[in-house]
Amino acid sequence: MPVAQHLRHRSLNALRLPHVSFFGIGLLVCIMHSMLSASQLHADGWPQFQGLLRDNKSAETGLLASWPEAGPTLVWSFKNAGIGYSSPAIVNGRIYLTGGREGRAELFCLNAKDGNELWSLPVNKKSFDFEGNAWGAGPRAAPTVDGTMVYALVGDGQLVCATTDGELKWQINMVGDLGGSIKGVDAGEPRTYGWGFCWGPVVDGDHLICTPGSTNGEGLVVALDKANGQVVWRSKELNEEATYASPIIATIGYVKQYVVMTQFGIAAVAAENGKLLWYYERSRPYSDVVIPTPVCHDNYVYASTGDGCDMIEVSKKEDGKFAVEEVYTSRNMKNSIGGFVLHDGHVFGTSERRGWVCQDFMTGKIAWYQRANRSVGDGSLILADGHLYLYGEKTGEVSLVEASSEKWSEKGRFALPASSQNTPPSGRNWTRPVIADGMLYLRDQELLFCYRIK
Repeated sequence: MPVAQHLRHRSLNALRLPHVSFFGIGLLVCIMHSMLSASQLHADGWPQFQGLLRDNKSAETGLLASWPEAGPTLVWSFKNAGIGYSSPAIVNGRIYLTGGREGRAELFCLNAKDGNELWSLPVNKKSFDFEGNAWGAGPRAAPTVDGTMVYALVGDGQLVCATTDGELKWQINMVGDLGGSIKGVDAGEPRTYGWGFCWGPVVDGDHLICTPGSTNGEGLVVALDKANGQVVWRSKELNEEATYASPIIATIGYVKQYVVMTQFGIAAVAAENGKLLWYYERSRPYSDVVIPTPVCHDNYVYASTGDGCDMIEVSKKEDGKFAVEEVYTSRNMKNSIGGFVLHDGHVFGTSERRGWVCQDFMTGKIAWYQRANRSVGDGSLILADGHLYLYGEKTGEVSLVEASSEKWSEKGRFALPASSQNTPPSGRNWTRPVIADGMLYLRDQELLFCYRIK
């Protein structure tokens, strides 16, 4: 469907009443599903990678609309987070994080009030490493908290389930137990393991959804019984190796599904049984690693990598099957690592060689951009209370920017008070910022900083 028709389609649906609009009903279903997902997590704060609904947004309000010259108040800092890029999960006054400490990967818990460590749990005997690794041997994936349980994945594919008090309940390995494999795109990547498992598992009802990947026909996606780690189903029709992107939950055409990235495009499997529902294969496979998590809004799915961005429309036909149509492919957003966020019809994120970009979601056109040398530089972000929090991957600077499609409007900037002494040679500040309970959390390897922003 041409862009003009898409815009007309959007405008017409905006005028229809929800009770007579399929589009409106679909939106209502998505909202109900989001509410259900939130209740299933039994958590507030920031319980998993990219937040409660895995959309890079915090629901907090009443946050500072601007910062003083020195930045917001630093409440505390923690200096023993270890090597790694794992962002924290924060629930009920506790912080859950992984890091490479004492030569192994550990899951540990801090008191959010003062940053004191409450407990730690070894996840493996030796941190994942490989010859020529200049990016660091620490874990990359954020923990996922569900009720009284926390799930943590580390670079060698070891996944543990522990209580929120640090008691190990069960464990499984993505490679050794599930035959998993990561798609290699560079000659220097270790076979099967790539640069290490990086995605965050997601809880849906009684299941823990993971993407171990496969080369032997077992399937890319697996649903585990979250209580014991037993396999419930695998997506055998989607037999692809894993990427570094995390799965998301979506409802399209009244069907709950898990949307995942592959090296060749975007796909979805049924939440009920892992059956392949649809697969969008690009004309060319992604040429580099696939890291950012996609966005689903209504029946549109948006993804971006270092190759550019893709927008597709997914629809359910009368026979119950799904159809996929490309809306656009563009190089206006080339987001390789830092992620992006959808807000008020626009996508915000950092784009290679362009800087920070505000892009129209439906057309792919650029509303504005800010060069990296006039900002904190390329990096990651989070959205909260109408503002973007940008974290520069090279500078260690943090910026508060109004989330507006009109123009770049910066409301404050500051630099972290210290830099990690154990940063790997090619490492950057790649850990995503997190907001919970009026606090902004920023990690630089073994350093974790907590700022009051309310």
